[in-house]
Amino acid sequence: MQPKTMLTGLLATVLAAPALAQDLEVVGRPADGGMGFQPAATKLARDLQWLDGMILVIITIITLFVVGLLAYCILRYNRKANPNPGSFTHNSPLEVAWTIGPIVILIFIGSFSLPVLFDQQEIPEGDITIKATGYQWYWGYEYVGEDLAFDSYMIGAPATGGDNRLNEEVEAQLVEAGYSREEFLLATDTAIVVPVGKTVVMQVTGGDVIHSWTIPAFGVKQDAVPGRLAELHFTPEREGVYFGQCSELCGIAHAYMPITVKVVSEAAYEAWLANSKEEGWYTDVREVLTN
Repeated sequence: MQPKTMLTGLLATVLAAPALAQDLEVVGRPADGGMGFQPAATKLARDLQWLDGMILVIITIITLFVVGLLAYCILRYNRKANPNPGSFTHNSPLEVAWTIGPIVILIFIGSFSLPVLFDQQEIPEGDITIKATGYQWYWGYEYVGEDLAFDSYMIGAPATGGDNRLNEEVEAQLVEAGYSREEFLLATDTAIVVPVGKTVVMQVTGGDVIHSWTIPAFGVKQDAVPGRLAELHFTPEREGVYFGQCSELCGIAHAYMPITVKVVSEAAYEAWLANSKEEGWYTDVREVLTN
């Protein structure tokens, strides 16, 4: 890197220091080489992660049992160890056991998984309702009952002056928006802002093709189908910045329509909402958090 370029980048970082003061921790973000889930920020996500762990234990035990049984049969009943094979055709107690056993296991798993499924599908009355519409390739948001709507593009997408590559110009846009280069391909120029501890209902639809709205840390995912209005809900328990991605293949720029949600205090949310409605457009929530 040229000295002039290094000095320019350093100066940009220093000048942008106030903008980096998100006052919000980045919580829901994928990690390089990560193997597990993102930190659960809702009850839905905690239940899903617990259910996944419980089922993993069950299928691990089943797998070890089957492998052990196969090994035993190979060693005990091969031609050398058992030159005279049995001539029986069935074993009723054994057949009853391997029929009832899986039924019991499935009933056990279902007794835990169905309540989690019902929690996802039974939409409560929301404190806040937001309509999310997927387009090629960005998201449009409308706060239902509030005079506020805006579009959300990935920082660095062609529509925001980028070319889907992390260069100095895009990095400057990230810094100006309060993000770092690690949030490239995740951060958007506008973000959904919701208060912590409040029930949020998302109405999800598509404006052209099928998209999918998801936030892994919230444990929610819903296809956005044109002509249909689906719903999901979440109640965030922790302030912070959370990221998601369109999760339904929707065209050439499918990988470049991320989702950003900022969870703030109720007071900060009310101030942000009032300020945005007064301006008639989305305003940066950092203006509230830093005041």
